[in-house]
Amino acid sequence: MSSNLLLPLPLPVPSPAAIHEQLSSPLFPMSILRRLAPLRLTSPHRRRLSSFAAAAAVRQDTAAWTQAPLAEIEPVAESLFHISIDVSDSLDLAASHTLPGQYLQLRIPEVEKPSFLAIASPPSLAASRGAFEFLVKSVAGSTAELLCALKRGDVVELSQVMGKGFAIDQIDPPEKYPTLLIFATGSGISPIRSLIESGFGANHRSDVRLYYGARNLKRMAYQDRFKDWESSGVTIVPVLSQPDNSWSGEAGYVQAAFARATQISSPAGTGAILCGQKQMAEEVTSILVEEGVSTDKILKNF
Repeated sequence: MSSNLLLPLPLPVPSPAAIHEQLSSPLFPMSILRRLAPLRLTSPHRRRLSSFAAAAAVRQDTAAWTQAPLAEIEPVAESLFHISIDVSDSLDLAASHTLPGQYLQLRIPEVEKPSFLAIASPPSLAASRGAFEFLVKSVAGSTAELLCALKRGDVVELSQVMGKGFAIDQIDPPEKYPTLLIFATGSGISPIRSLIESGFGANHRSDVRLYYGARNLKRMAYQDRFKDWESSGVTIVPVLSQPDNSWSGEAGYVQAAFARATQISSPAGTGAILCGQKQMAEEVTSILVEEGVSTDKILKNF
């Protein structure tokens, strides 16, 4: 999921065909339906219901969206932008970010379709500076593309923070789960940054690896943070699918790089966190399960 799509798994959505079938199939036999007198509302009733619906819609819209200005916007990699939004005047919104892996909706005034964005900054940044930071991939024709074209001071609208975040308690305490394997591709690194900079006891674990996949170094965000991440106890393993001739590190796809790595010595003491491309997550999960890692210790965020 690009960060734009880096979200907890949604409930299944019925196909258009299934919806059509449900709507077109009568709940009662037609012979019974013909005998049922239709309910007719008088004009005052119609007006009253219409007014109630309109008022409810206004209240819901007012409660759901908060206006906030862009504080920073700059390119950090090819097609990827760092965006910081000032929420210091919206204390309730800032306080609603409590866990890494959470996300929200963002919309641009007069643009109907919102964009889902994973929050890249740790919750402590919202608490201390009143800011949300995002890593946004500019996709042609999308709301994200319009967002990346805005300037500092432009106002956007934010929903409340959503999602339960990463269930880190499933792989705690660090002493019980000394091996933690983290996998991210593309803008899927966004919530992983939030996780690492929030702290999860990496320096108390014996083996913490981040396999981070991108097409090439020009498309790999947060390289300037690698040194700090490694000092916190995380070993960074960059994996490039289309590197140039000067690249001497891991090449190909993240799942292949992991498969080539040393086998897991203690499956019971291993946890994993996956964020990014669905195929990567599925193939890495298969490898982990084959190695004996319990599925409830494999945390996913798309």
